[in-house]
Amino acid sequence: MIDHWWGGPTSALAHPMFFYQLGRLARVVEDEGQMVGFLLGFRCPDEAVGYVHLVGIHPGYRRRGVARLLYESFEQDCQREGCASMKAITTLGNEGSVRFHAALGWSQEEVADYAGPDRPRVVFTKELAPVAEEAR
Repeated sequence: MIDHWWGGPTSALAHPMFFYQLGRLARVVEDEGQMVGFLLGFRCPDEAVGYVHLVGIHPGYRRRGVARLLYESFEQDCQREGCASMKAITTLGNEGSVRFHAALGWSQEEVADYAGPDRPRVVFTKELAPVAEEAR
């Protein structure tokens, strides 16, 4: 679906590892049996960080709260998992992503060479409030 939704060959970003090995915190939104959005994310194994890897929203469902629902649900799970923060990235020039993350309270920083030499990325972070032990 991601290739169709984004208009190009991007499905390599949805590597099976994110479903089979890291998919416990992934989520899907459906409407009348049709997938209209998904978020592939995971808790980083060596630090208390929830990482949003890939989000896709059906073009007909954009700007209808689907992405917000996915992010808020993932954030709640990350808090229950004991994460202190969350992280996501995007390419420079993806202003829709920058505006979306800002609206949800994420900070941003442009990091040179983040994805390798001469491959800068916008790195988003969000600090999380700790969750009481009994709420986990």
